[in-house]
Amino acid sequence: DVSPVVAGLIGATVLVVSVSVTVFVWTCCHQQAEKKHKTPPYKFIHMLKGISIYPETLSNKKKINRIRREKNGTPKETGRGNLLVDAAESGLIGSNKAPDGPHAAPHVDQLPIQVHYGDELSPDQSLTPGGSKTSSPSSPGDDVMLGELTFSVDYNFPKKALVVTIQEAHGLPVMDEHTQSSDPYIKMTILPDKRHRVKTRVLRKTLDPVFDETFTFYGIPYSQLQDLVLHFLVLSFDRFSRDDVIGEVMVPLAGVDPSTGKVQLTREILKRNIQKCISRGELQVSLSYQPVAQRMTVVVLKARHLPKMDITGLSDPYVKVNVYYGRKRIAKKKTHVKKCTLNPVFNESFIYDIPVDLLPDISIEFLVIDFDRTTKNEVVGRLILGAHSITAGGVEHWREVCENPRKPVAKWHSLSEY
Repeated sequence: DVSPVVAGLIGATVLVVSVSVTVFVWTCCHQQAEKKHKTPPYKFIHMLKGISIYPETLSNKKKINRIRREKNGTPKETGRGNLLVDAAESGLIGSNKAPDGPHAAPHVDQLPIQVHYGDELSPDQSLTPGGSKTSSPSSPGDDVMLGELTFSVDYNFPKKALVVTIQEAHGLPVMDEHTQSSDPYIKMTILPDKRHRVKTRVLRKTLDPVFDETFTFYGIPYSQLQDLVLHFLVLSFDRFSRDDVIGEVMVPLAGVDPSTGKVQLTREILKRNIQKCISRGELQVSLSYQPVAQRMTVVVLKARHLPKMDITGLSDPYVKVNVYYGRKRIAKKKTHVKKCTLNPVFNESFIYDIPVDLLPDISIEFLVIDFDRTTKNEVVGRLILGAHSITAGGVEHWREVCENPRKPVAKWHSLSEY
């Protein structure tokens, strides 16, 4: 026999559990239905030498499909996945693995520099979003021929798709002194919105790479082509440091008419012009060097007028600080993420032990990055102070820091495109 009280409790418990399970199942089904009917802001198809890649959603999932060739040279697919696809980056990523040789760069730990981090004044919990690899602050000299890039532009009217084929490049400069060659690849961006970012695979040890990669972008009306600009950034992969920027090609589609068929173009690769890039906002930093303690104190103060990176018209910025000795990164640290703001205040300090004799070869890079939980974090702008500073304001700031020891020197700097 069960008392009425116990029976009532058991009945109430069963009712609560039943309602909770029903609500949970309904919520899951509703979310799945929303995901099924939700369309991404754009789609693309990447074709590499006749092999199509169809990423269906803008996710960070990567699938690998190994392709082996038969004796007659025809490709044969093994496995069930696609080629290596990163839908957020929407391009092929070259392998970063290379055998260590006698000319390998020295390990970073061998450098006589240590890093210590001071008090971080932000009360928020530290996040750890991964910043993207950036190009070298240095660029080829003016007297070096940078080569030519050949590509084609086409438009698919039934599917409202822009088709860009990166075919080949010729006469690239030597970026690796040891091998007297380069490891080129190309990043392409559709300006001014920069929604479509793709890159080719890395081709090893060649100055005349043949990429033969086709990128198809859906959801671009033909009437908008006249307002778009294709930006090709030619780089050389470097395993031990930042990739070298060879040059760039800017192609306004206002002068290209793909309505009658594929248009093949060849453009000279020009030295990258940082000054012509659009405003990416400003960053205020303070530097102070203590010659007795041989310490450099770096304070990331605040930023202002950052570009809108989210659909809400705001951004979630944080700053990544990289310290380079020559061209080797020896330390890195990042601030906390500031949510929903275009004028963040960081007030976070970092301390680095730097001997006086190494100070002329030190560069400090500040990367302002927009944090995103669902897609890849995007670099908003960059500032370099020190040996590889590329602006007059950066050179002047570093000179004042070196000439005025123990004095904090704070300045505003305009961010350049990375």
